Amino acid sequence: MNRFFNRELSWLAFNTRVLNEAKDESLPLLERLKFLAIYDTNLDEFYMIRVAGLKQLYEHKIASKGIDGASPEEQLEKIKHYLAHEIEERELEFQKIQALLLKKGLCITPYNELNLEQKAKAKTYFKEQLYALVLPFKLDSSHTFPPLANLTFALFARIKDKETQITSYALIKLPSFIFRFVELEKGLFVLAEEIVEAHLEELFLEHEILDCMAFRVTCDADIAITEDEAHDYADLMSKSLRKRNQGEIVRLQTQKGSQELLKTLLASLRSFQTHSYKKHKLTGMHAYKSMIMLNLGDLWELVNHSDFKALKSPNFTPKIHPHFNENDLFKSIEKQDLLLFHPYESFEPVIDLIEQAASDPTTLSIKMTLYRVGKHSPIVKALIEAASKIQVSVLVELKARFDEESNLHWAKALERAGALVVYGVFKLKVHAKMLVITKKTDNQLRHFTHLSTGNYNPLSAKIYTDVSFFSAKNEIANDIIKLFHSLLTSSATSNTLETLFMAPKQIKPKIIELIQNEMNHKQEGYIILKANALVDSEIIEWLYQASQKGVKIDLIIRGICCLKPQVKDLSENIRVYSIVGKYLEHARIYYFKHENIYFSSADLMPRNLERRVELLISATNPKIAHKLLHILEIQLKDTLKRYELNSKGRYTKVSNPNDPLNSQDYFEKQALKTF
Repeated sequence: MNRFFNRELSWLAFNTRVLNEAKDESLPLLERLKFLAIYDTNLDEFYMIRVAGLKQLYEHKIASKGIDGASPEEQLEKIKHYLAHEIEERELEFQKIQALLLKKGLCITPYNELNLEQKAKAKTYFKEQLYALVLPFKLDSSHTFPPLANLTFALFARIKDKETQITSYALIKLPSFIFRFVELEKGLFVLAEEIVEAHLEELFLEHEILDCMAFRVTCDADIAITEDEAHDYADLMSKSLRKRNQGEIVRLQTQKGSQELLKTLLASLRSFQTHSYKKHKLTGMHAYKSMIMLNLGDLWELVNHSDFKALKSPNFTPKIHPHFNENDLFKSIEKQDLLLFHPYESFEPVIDLIEQAASDPTTLSIKMTLYRVGKHSPIVKALIEAASKIQVSVLVELKARFDEESNLHWAKALERAGALVVYGVFKLKVHAKMLVITKKTDNQLRHFTHLSTGNYNPLSAKIYTDVSFFSAKNEIANDIIKLFHSLLTSSATSNTLETLFMAPKQIKPKIIELIQNEMNHKQEGYIILKANALVDSEIIEWLYQASQKGVKIDLIIRGICCLKPQVKDLSENIRVYSIVGKYLEHARIYYFKHENIYFSSADLMPRNLERRVELLISATNPKIAHKLLHILEIQLKDTLKRYELNSKGRYTKVSNPNDPLNSQDYFEKQALKTF
């Protein structure tokens, strides 16, 4: 028997749980639409990175197998088979929600169902807003197939010259920045591509439009950087980003159009040369024909529409923890260590702390890491302001996938302001979230630290659940300063810390040691691990051994889980759960009954434990330890948003009509009650 679930199929199962939220009839309609948008954007990234990686292995005949022993070719086939039915489910769900929205006054109308007055408005919109932005290409011997960047959305048409009666083909590229949903009247929307399609004869004069289809390509978007050759890492990353849109096609999505037109499109993609790369290689490409609009990720336009707030869940306003109500945040932290649980407890104190430090004349230095900070960052702005007055040192991780461009922008801005900027660490990704502020008061240096499971990003802090820790203890600050110095000197793997544990050297051995300690207590042992993913085979094997010793193990794994629970003589004492709700579960909390409880930036994956700089922090403060354990206990009682994984790899929702509990709603209410 195979001891592990396949990594890729486990991720797909997570996205299925996201799709299940779209099917939840208890949710407002635009909330359901939101989960369809999330499902599609998740799947885009999965194809850009995971499927693209498997395709590369397959094409280069690299004999790399998944944790379950499956070859790249086998995994590609399994992915295609898994999605074949689910894509249809997604389409049906969209059609159901679309029909319900119509009853609420929000109508997504096909162009051919518009009346004459509405078509006149669409024509005006085409002339004023779309005509100058679309890019039409006639494909013939003198006009080759143009380059298709990743996530290109376009129309492909068969056209006929009215004078010569000669048939040819045309490509019309639609820019990504246009509004997809065009509101012709209040609550009445038509898709931009349908407006363009209806006016193709204005783009191809003297031609008749015979057939047309919409299509979208997804390309390999992973960035491969040879760090050994990186003399200027920022410049190398900048050049690599320019190549991202030139990857091989891994997925083709089409809508409408005849089968004959689809065959011609496929032949065109295979045959025509491009300016940027030799050929569109389609080996192993997955192709899907859709009965509904392409790219449900654009549904965010409707979800965020200001006129339909009644169709959404009311926004929750994060509460300020009472200990941070004082004007001087540093005094609050000096009194006691503090732990916040975002988004229920506001992220604002983190921003305020950095802004106060930047303007405080007693501040000497700020050291911090930045992984994903977003496009409009008050934190970076405060650091830029501080850099002209004090020592500001920032490690900006340029390898944060799909945030590379934003991070590069902020790194350059910080450098121009006078900050010392380090662009990551050689062959490691710095994923630890840490901040240390040094002040001088009463002729003494005082250090204030902040450590987190989540990013320094105010926007994601409103939709991700994370824990955030503040301390004025010197021993913690000394460890952070020591780690920061090792990052500056590229010796991150050489140092060991005194009060914290660091990957890639310390975290994995520590977790294994903690599992072994619970094994010594046999049936009295108890482990709870909450993470985003569990993939590391060595840790999984130790959990199997602990189960066989009688240790009770509860795993709350939001996404990928390669461990097989509830298998006789292997994992009978292990139960695996996943919580999927309106917030993305992101905190990592690790509880060992006979030792302590920890929180971490690291998931239980080889990449986190072996190829990243991460931190694991022991909650030595009893109040903080109790708060962390309370989070786990409530989540294990969730009967509305919790799924359980069985030994066959299937997730079923945990339900108890007599005791309904949504853990995320519980923490919202608790925050309102407490503060």
